[in-house]
Amino acid sequence: MPSSDYDSSCLPDLLPLYYRRLFPFSQYYRWLNYGGVQKNYFQNREFSFTLKDDIYVRYQSFSTQSELEKEMQKMNPYKIDIGAVYSHRPNQHNTVKSGTFQALEKELVFDIDMTDYDDVRSCCSAADICSKCWTLMTIAVRILDRALRDDFGFQHLLWVYSGRRGVHCWVCDEAARKLSVAARSAVAEYLSLVKGGEETLKKVVLTDPIHPFIRESLAAVERYFPRYALQDQDILGRKESVDKVLGLMPEDVRKELQQDFQNEKKPETRWKLIKEQAIRKQGTAKKGQHFEKEIMLQYCYPRLDVNVSKGVNHLLKSPFSVHPKTGRISVPMDLKELDTFDPFAVPTISLICEELDRPRTGEEEEKSEDIKEKENEKDAAERRKIRDYKRTSLAKYVKYFDQFLDGMARAWKGEILRKSDLQKDF
Repeated sequence: MPSSDYDSSCLPDLLPLYYRRLFPFSQYYRWLNYGGVQKNYFQNREFSFTLKDDIYVRYQSFSTQSELEKEMQKMNPYKIDIGAVYSHRPNQHNTVKSGTFQALEKELVFDIDMTDYDDVRSCCSAADICSKCWTLMTIAVRILDRALRDDFGFQHLLWVYSGRRGVHCWVCDEAARKLSVAARSAVAEYLSLVKGGEETLKKVVLTDPIHPFIRESLAAVERYFPRYALQDQDILGRKESVDKVLGLMPEDVRKELQQDFQNEKKPETRWKLIKEQAIRKQGTAKKGQHFEKEIMLQYCYPRLDVNVSKGVNHLLKSPFSVHPKTGRISVPMDLKELDTFDPFAVPTISLICEELDRPRTGEEEEKSEDIKEKENEKDAAERRKIRDYKRTSLAKYVKYFDQFLDGMARAWKGEILRKSDLQKDF
């Protein structure tokens, strides 16, 4: 997915500018400090930097926002990963008695990568994506967001575009951050439906009664299935893909449909015939015959990298990191605009750095003169940083991040008040 305005050889020149003038450090710190409710929460967090030529620096940690800024501006990482909150400061892990340095907490995270869907998309493969298969990411976000909110009661979900071919979800509620490995595994397993590797032909098997969670997920899939599977991927058009679909059904149904398909070439009508067969089977069979639902789920249901979700000490790429191959910024996604989210419209580092160089409008100049007069030097530097990203295509994504943080801040405020009330009672 190379961007026309991005050349990876320019990255060493662009990153210093990005970290000096555009990276939203204050929001970033505000997020990972979680309102300062827990002592040393930010200080004990692991950051990992990938530098030029794949030099990998783990167990970085910082006492303050300013320290984090200075180090990132000094090292100019090609990639930033976020790890767990540890029992001790990660940068001192070598000085701690063996066995006592442990990962205690981390957001519950999900990683959905388009490469895991290669058996059900014909438009692209491997790292490539296009608007036809991006629908799979939209469906994944719809299904997982609903389940995490309604079935588990989580509220603070940060969805982030990875910068290339996937999406990440950070569940930031306190309850989610405190989950054990066993609990994380249980959540991930609950959300996993597509099972088996390349050699497994039928990857979804439904049993009676169908779980309410699966029914809810099917409702989301049904909304996108006709356009995604029947039109964009043409799964009932080409012989090879038709055979694959037929292979997911009972033998007697398959034979009958093969006959029907001789006379009926339209994918929509072929799908109607499959549904009719399923209804007929459900009426006569003793146990569940849900092959039409299984097909829809196999082709559209989210495919999770369960290991990413299970571990507390697993690293995940940070929001606002730059993807070195595409140059795109890993940006938070606004779910109110999910159906129109276009990964190709996400700004690249070259674009936002170029936007910084564009001459300001008269109004902007006037405002900045007023600000200079009113503020001392340090404040002006802070304000300049804020104004800088506001002059670029990054602005709307930072604004969405701000809104997400405001929602969390209301929860922190409640927590701080609750703690002070408890202290008063003693």
